[in-house]
Amino acid sequence: MSGSKLSDALSPPLANDPRSELHDQPLGLTVHSMPVPQSLQGDAQRTVRGRWKMIAVMLVCAAPVIASYFTYYVIRPQGRVNFGALIDPQRPIPAVSATTLAGQSVPLRSLQGQWLLLSVANAACDTSCQQRLYLQHQMRVSLGKDMDRVDWVWLVADDAPVPANLLPALKDATVLRVPSATLLQWLTPAGGHQMSEHLYLVDPMGNFMMRFPANLDPAGAAKAKGDIERLLRASASWDKPGR
Repeated sequence: MSGSKLSDALSPPLANDPRSELHDQPLGLTVHSMPVPQSLQGDAQRTVRGRWKMIAVMLVCAAPVIASYFTYYVIRPQGRVNFGALIDPQRPIPAVSATTLAGQSVPLRSLQGQWLLLSVANAACDTSCQQRLYLQHQMRVSLGKDMDRVDWVWLVADDAPVPANLLPALKDATVLRVPSATLLQWLTPAGGHQMSEHLYLVDPMGNFMMRFPANLDPAGAAKAKGDIERLLRASASWDKPGR
């Protein structure tokens, strides 16, 4: 008996046996999508909003560059002519010592860190010298809120005493003595003119970069001031008042 039961268990199922259909049919699987948690949906929406905000910020930051390219390539404004002569290559302040009117020695490069509106003359300071000093003062004061970004400088080219009656008017000026020979290696006048006939502009890095026409009158000083204002606007992002 036990042998027959064992053979029945190992023999294949009969063709008409309903249980055989379970062996013949493939197993079917149904795939159901998993529900997305509400928190994940919210994270996805926040990510999309964040990307749009980032794009908006990038467009705002790029707007000035885009505007400048549009202005240059589409509008193409006419070139502007400077009133002053640009110095190329620019000349850095020489590494020499200057002397205050009180006799104290200071490095000339201590003037760096500000725009310098500069004139040169002997200590006697004739009428033309006094006119230039007056124009320097007026040009600086008329810059308004940008006045503190520009220093008014008079370089005295000899050892003679400065007239006492000039000293009260120079209270807002920086006055230093520097030998004329040293200055001529740095400040170059226009052809046919003396070094003392010009006003000079030095940038905050200490480079002599512009020379204004000789013997300025008030009308010429107003044009020179226009050059200074444009340079101050152009450098506003990196040059601040004070050294």
